[in-house]
Amino acid sequence: LESRGKSSFYKKFADRRVAMNIFRLVGDFSHVLAIVLLLAKIWKTKSAAGISGKSQILFTLTYITRYLDVFFTFISVYNTLMKVLFVTTSCATVFLIFNKFKATYDSNHDTFRIEFAILPTVVLALVANYAFTMLEVLWAFSIYLEAVAILPQLFMIQKTGSAENITSHYLFALGAYRAFYICNWVYRYYLDGHVDPIAIAAGSLQTLLYADFFYLYVTKVLRGRKNLELP
Repeated sequence: LESRGKSSFYKKFADRRVAMNIFRLVGDFSHVLAIVLLLAKIWKTKSAAGISGKSQILFTLTYITRYLDVFFTFISVYNTLMKVLFVTTSCATVFLIFNKFKATYDSNHDTFRIEFAILPTVVLALVANYAFTMLEVLWAFSIYLEAVAILPQLFMIQKTGSAENITSHYLFALGAYRAFYICNWVYRYYLDGHVDPIAIAAGSLQTLLYADFFYLYVTKVLRGRKNLELP
């Protein structure tokens, strides 16, 4: 869910940009499914093992900075509910990992330095945005940060050499969400000529980061392996 309020640089496109289509709906469903799978995994097993708390911090920061406009603009009930859902569930996930199930959190393998993800995206947001206003800069920052927010999780899997199937399902659903949004952008371009360079560039990078994982998921997890094992 990347739409912004009507105060943005794309004001003249705002009403049409947020129009729903099958690709966006499936993408949003995949995103929600990923969140449900992750929370269900943590709650059912009473454990945060195998989950990168640092990735979840980055996702939480992504949603909070992107959806601050919920206090200033109203697009639709669906849009508002999704924004609230993403912010609250991401905060809940961070709480479960670092508080309720802190003893199970594998900090020894969750060693990616998130400042290497945050600082460059801050600079990029200040330089490449659609308007130098607080909400627009924060929106651009959130798009850039989301593109690399999964890196700590992928780095953690690389260090441990494996991932539980439920964690793999979560990552696949999260990657599918971004892949469907690429289809959404293509559809919107052919529908009304709309192009969002920032979202397209960052989203394409994000999808590429999942490419190797997608291959392993299809060749190993979908063939009945108990866990995803790296070669």
